[in-house]
Amino acid sequence: MSLSIDQKKAVVSEVSEALASARAGVLAEYRGLSVAQLTDLRVQARRRGVWVRVIKNSLARRIITGSDFECLSEHFTGPVILSASEDPVAVAGVAADFAKENEHFKITAGVMNGELIDLRMIGNLAKLPGRDELIAQLIGAMRAPLQNLVATLNEVPARLVRTVSAIAQSKDAG
Repeated sequence: MSLSIDQKKAVVSEVSEALASARAGVLAEYRGLSVAQLTDLRVQARRRGVWVRVIKNSLARRIITGSDFECLSEHFTGPVILSASEDPVAVAGVAADFAKENEHFKITAGVMNGELIDLRMIGNLAKLPGRDELIAQLIGAMRAPLQNLVATLNEVPARLVRTVSAIAQSKDAG
């Protein structure tokens, strides 16, 4: 079924908006996947803040012209699904995890900051901890010295209190 001009304009607008804020994307062939499997992919992607869309190749080529995603234009062949996100680790993780679970989902190309990336790089990105995990690790690393300082400073009065308590107990016993 062909899209009307208004529907095509809506698709172009939606995809352009999603790609404008994205720093990375992954193209994958989805031939052989069921609707339920594609729905599962969309659910997983939404949880991790990744935009996913099946788009006609001719429209996709027009949309990405002049954008950071232009290097993907020659890879829009056959039935492909485009995933994009501000977080390169998240988009690579969603695609790689889904590809492990579904043999019909084949990653064909990726882009990060306007550069074409290969499948090995996508796999390496997928193995990295996500943005939220990295922030948590950073906060933990920044917090540890402060906790140690507080514990050290707290030990001086605590030791004094224990010493005074021990002296008081020894005088009561004697």
